[in-house]
Amino acid sequence: MWGRQSCTQHDRVTETLPGLHMSLLETVLVVGAVALVTARWLPRRMRRPAAFGAGVVVLLSGVALVVGPVRWQMVPVLVGTALVLPFAVAAELRARGGRAPRRARWWAALPASLVCLCLIAVGPAAAWALPVPVFPAPSGSFAVGTSVVQWTDPGRPENATSEADDRRTVVVQLWYPARKSPSEARRAAYLGRTDREVEIVSDALAAYAGIPGFLLDGLPRARTHAVVDAPVAGGNGRFPVVLFSPGLGGVRTQNSAWAQELASHGYVVAALDHPYDSAAVVLADGRTIRTKVTATGDDDRDEELAVGWTAIRAADLSFVLSQLDRVTRGEIPGPVSGRMDTGRVAVAGHSLGGGAALQAARQDDRFDAVIDLDGFPHDPAPTRFPQPVLALTQDVSRDIDPDYLPRLTHVLSLSGATSYRLTVPGAAHLTFTDAPLYMPPVESLLGSQDRTDGPRITAAASLAFLDTTLRDQPDDLAAVLRAHGVLTVHSPRGSG
Repeated sequence: MWGRQSCTQHDRVTETLPGLHMSLLETVLVVGAVALVTARWLPRRMRRPAAFGAGVVVLLSGVALVVGPVRWQMVPVLVGTALVLPFAVAAELRARGGRAPRRARWWAALPASLVCLCLIAVGPAAAWALPVPVFPAPSGSFAVGTSVVQWTDPGRPENATSEADDRRTVVVQLWYPARKSPSEARRAAYLGRTDREVEIVSDALAAYAGIPGFLLDGLPRARTHAVVDAPVAGGNGRFPVVLFSPGLGGVRTQNSAWAQELASHGYVVAALDHPYDSAAVVLADGRTIRTKVTATGDDDRDEELAVGWTAIRAADLSFVLSQLDRVTRGEIPGPVSGRMDTGRVAVAGHSLGGGAALQAARQDDRFDAVIDLDGFPHDPAPTRFPQPVLALTQDVSRDIDPDYLPRLTHVLSLSGATSYRLTVPGAAHLTFTDAPLYMPPVESLLGSQDRTDGPRITAAASLAFLDTTLRDQPDDLAAVLRAHGVLTVHSPRGSG
C-alpha cells in the first residue's frame, strides 16, 4: 500500500474531474507531463517556453503528490515524466546558454516520446478503472447517521471454534435518519471505524478476491455521506427497520450506497458482519477474525456447506432483530433507542445473504418482508411462509446456472403474499452492491451499465417495495418495478 490519508488529504484526492477519477493536482501532473513530452515536437520558438513551463508544473505537482502520499495509479506518470524531464530541460538550457542543443534524431526521439506518453496514459486509465469510490448523494429528506455495535448471543455457541465457552458474536452497522450535521462533521470511512480496521478489511477483501491489495487502495480513502454517531432525526415518529446480510465473504458495508439511500428516506438499516464468513471482522477488543469459508470445487459438497452457512446467517439475523427490539425498549443502549419500529421489519441480503434472508423470514415471522439481491435459496426443504418477497436478479440463462431460477421460482411460489422477481437488463452478480463504484467495468462481473446505475436501481426498487409493504403506501408497485427491468409477478396460491 502507498499509505493512508487524513480526511483533508482524502478530500483533495477525491475532488475529481467528471469521468477522470483524478484529483485536480493529479490532473495538473498528467497535463504537464504530456506537455513536456510534446514540447520536443513544437516549432523552435515555442519549444523553450513550453519545456520550461511544463517542467516547473510537473516538478511542483509531482513533489506535492509524493508528499501526499502518491496513489499507485500516478507512479507510471511520474516514471514517464522522470524519463523525459532531463532531456527536455537540458536541451533548452544549452540553447539558452548559446550552445547548440543536443537533441536525438527524430527517428530515435519519436519512439522514446511514444513510450513516455504510454506510461503517462497508464495513470489516468488506472485511475478510471480502479477509482476511489464516490458514493451517490442520498436523495431522501433526511441526513444519514451511522454507528457500529457488537453483540454476543449467550445462548448460541460459536461452532467455528473448538472453545467450549466461545459464543456467537456479530458486528452490526446501523444507518439511520439523522439531524443535519455541520459541514465539518466527520463522515464515516467506507470500510471501518478506524484506520486500522479500514486497512485490514481492504486487504482481506483483496485477498479473498485473489488480487494484490494495492489494486483496491482506493477503498481505504473513501468516505461515505453518513456522519458517525450523528444525533437521530428530530420528532417522535418511529422508523421501519431493514436488516441486511452481505454476500459470501462480503462485509457489512458492501451495500453502503443502498443503505444510505434507504436511511435518507426514513428507514433504519442494520447490516451484519458474520464472523468466520465475512472476509475480515474486527471486534471491539481489536481481534481480527478471518474468513474460514472456502469452496471445495465439489458441487455437492459446496451445496452442503452453503446450507450450513445459510442457517448460521439466518440465526444471526433473528438474533440481531431481538437485540434491536431490546434497544427499542431501552433495555440496552443504542443510537436510535426508542425511534425504531421493530413491528415493521424487512430482511434483505445479497447472494448467500439473500438466501439467508429468505430462510430467516420462513423461520421468524417477526420479519414482514424480504429483499433478495441475486441470492440462491439454499434451504433444502423450504416451506410456505407469509411474507412478500422482492427478488432482484441478473439475466441468468440455464447454461450458466440451470438450478437458480427454478429454485428461486419455487421458493417465491411458497409465499402467502404477492411477490416479485425483477430481472435487471445488463446486470451481473455484483451490480447489486457497491462494487461498480470502484471495480473495473468488466461486464461479466459488474454488467454493462454505468457505474452508478446498479446502486441506483437496487435502491429505487427496494424503496418502492418497502414503502408498499412496510408503510402501506398505495403506489402501483408493479408499474414502478417495471420501469427498471423485466418483472415477473408471483401471486399466492389459491388467490385466483
